[in-house]
Amino acid sequence: MLSIAALYVYPVKSCRGIELRHARLTNAGLQHDREWMVVTPEGRFLTQRELPKLAVVATSLDATALGLAAPGRPPLSVPLQAAPDSPLREVTVWREECLARDEGDAAATWLGELLGRPVRLVRFDRSRRRPTDPDWSQGLDGESLFSDGFPVLVLSQASLDDLNSRLQAPLPVERFRPNILLAGCEPYAEDRIGSLAVRDVRLRLVKPCARCSVTTVDQSTGTVRGDEPLRTLKTYRWDARKRGVMFGQNAIVEAGDGALLAVGDVLAPTPLSAA
Repeated sequence: MLSIAALYVYPVKSCRGIELRHARLTNAGLQHDREWMVVTPEGRFLTQRELPKLAVVATSLDATALGLAAPGRPPLSVPLQAAPDSPLREVTVWREECLARDEGDAAATWLGELLGRPVRLVRFDRSRRRPTDPDWSQGLDGESLFSDGFPVLVLSQASLDDLNSRLQAPLPVERFRPNILLAGCEPYAEDRIGSLAVRDVRLRLVKPCARCSVTTVDQSTGTVRGDEPLRTLKTYRWDARKRGVMFGQNAIVEAGDGALLAVGDVLAPTPLSAA
């Protein structure tokens, strides 16, 4: 029986995530997922690929604020209610331009002192949608916030277990940053699923997730630990056409804006050919 084993949201792109028992779904993914992002003063996105130390920034959410914490730093609180005079600015994720609101000098100073370089914290501004890549969206009107390209990342516990059986030292799920972790299926079953449904929710799985150097970063210390799991993944998960190792599936929210997902929800899968 296919079900949700865990739910994760990553409020600040490339910072530490939050494991949830319940998560609100929006058209752009789980609520507050990748809603904030660290950028250069010029507005270019920054991730653990360039700044592994982002991994040590813990995030929290309550009804009024985004919380940031890191070793040796006082905690920082960023109001969820944007200041009316917070400046709008253009920022980039890969080659895409997005509209964002700057979260101010206090957040920029806090992050800059931790990371050792000038940065800004910005929040996605929803007055301009960010559509998903139409080449992969299967005709759906998908959207995301500051994720690399798609709003939901799906991975199965069985796939992680299979990978770990091939590694000298098993890795935690945090290395792979999924939003939805599946239970009750065979390894890599997500590769053969076209969609997942529960109640009014329907997620369309549209593109394998190409893995990068973020998977080599120890999420507890913010340091790169060799070349695993990429070296092992390349031996059996290499896709020559996409020129990368694939692990997990990107998904678009086809239906269910405003619905609540919960750990333990039983999912109805549709085979890939029938989605």
